[in-house]
Amino acid sequence: MLLFLFGIGILIAGYFIYGKFVEKILAPTDRPTPAKTSYDGVDYVELPHWKNMLIQLLNIAGVGPVIGVILGIKFGSVAFLIIPVGNIIGGATHDFIAGMMSLRHNGANLPELLKKGLGVGYYRFFAVFMIFLLLLVVAVFINIPATLIDQMMPEKSIFWYAVTGIFIYYIAATLFPVDQIIGKIYPLFGALLLFSSLAVLVVLLLNANDNIYLLRETAEFKAHAIKDPVIPVLFVTIACGIISGFHATQSPIIARTMTSEHQALPAFYGMMVVEGIIGMIWAAAGMAIYNINADYMSLPPAIVLNKITEYFLGGWVSVLTILGVVVLAITSGDTAMRSLRLSIAEMFHIEQRSFANRMKICIPLIVVVSLLLWWSNMSAKSFSNLWNYFAWANQVLAASTLLGSMAWLIQERKNFYIAAVPGAFMVFIVASYILWTSPEHNGPVGFGLDLMTSYLLAGLFAAASLIWVYVRSKRNLPLADQPVLEQ
Repeated sequence: MLLFLFGIGILIAGYFIYGKFVEKILAPTDRPTPAKTSYDGVDYVELPHWKNMLIQLLNIAGVGPVIGVILGIKFGSVAFLIIPVGNIIGGATHDFIAGMMSLRHNGANLPELLKKGLGVGYYRFFAVFMIFLLLLVVAVFINIPATLIDQMMPEKSIFWYAVTGIFIYYIAATLFPVDQIIGKIYPLFGALLLFSSLAVLVVLLLNANDNIYLLRETAEFKAHAIKDPVIPVLFVTIACGIISGFHATQSPIIARTMTSEHQALPAFYGMMVVEGIIGMIWAAAGMAIYNINADYMSLPPAIVLNKITEYFLGGWVSVLTILGVVVLAITSGDTAMRSLRLSIAEMFHIEQRSFANRMKICIPLIVVVSLLLWWSNMSAKSFSNLWNYFAWANQVLAASTLLGSMAWLIQERKNFYIAAVPGAFMVFIVASYILWTSPEHNGPVGFGLDLMTSYLLAGLFAAASLIWVYVRSKRNLPLADQPVLEQ
């Protein structure tokens, strides 16, 4: 219990100390925001600050801080330290810089932002890769909430009805102006999300004397714990809560609706910290339920979620909590699809005031997502593969965003170490995971190298990546900032 509370303390203190440090480097100003300079009534619309914060929280807090940590806590109580430290130094900083970059570049989407720092060649690769990831996100975040809803109705399967209803909502949220659906419904969704997480926290704290042993690694827990290496596997398993590249695809949505740059710290950095707190709560609940019955560690995380709510809450509170998790998934899936539309429109210069133009982009997306949903539900293995590739691709985005942020900070003549340090670490995580993982290591297809060789090669690749970004960024500084060679 003490380690859990210490981790929560790191998150809260980190916002006021390290968050303010990062804000001082990024230096928000009173310049007009994209909502004021590029108003279009569809995507560029002024929204109240509190609503923007809720939208950002719900956009970024997918099922990762619940489903991901229920999986991730099986590595042990080390997760109670890795989540908050990774969040403060990595995830929240990643979200804050990405949001500020978008604010400073007229609400530009992530591929366009990286083109400025990493070049056209990287932009082309990254744009295709990001579209691939967002398609996976939409499919995963239709599948998981539909499954949870289906489990609430054991008498008769309603899975495909739930899929249809969620998908129709996603399409509507993608097509209509941001203030007409997302801006109106998210306050209700936000209240449900906060209620569900706080309900679990209150029960754990009120019963601390009875449950304190449940937040330790018992002998039974250790016997069933995940034996995979914490580095890199934990950082791929618990993406949301520590760091997630998906978040940087969401930041432009509220960068286009904010009324002041001074709102960026609470909206971007702060909401990631809140997501970290949510992740810590569900990690604690996961460890507790695994200590109650270690056999649950072999169950899918969605089933474990039901076990947690039934044991600690029960009755109508349990139902509302499950609905809160459903909201987490739905409110990331809808804006993932919206980000797809915005990014494709930006890439091909398709004006978005016209409803017909928005439909032209959405129709192919609907077809592709439908095919992914059909494939992912052919078998449990198909969905497992979908989740594995989503988790891996997500952290490729995080590494790319941090390298792009480093380039931007160098070009702005600001302290680039706040992006370079977590950027190098995430390049190392992604590279070592790809080099190490394989079906023999219970993961997706990779190179299957031994762990130490993977670490060595990944370290070299991370160092080379930093050198490439640094040299390229210095070379592209304005002529006035270039050093003058002596004659």
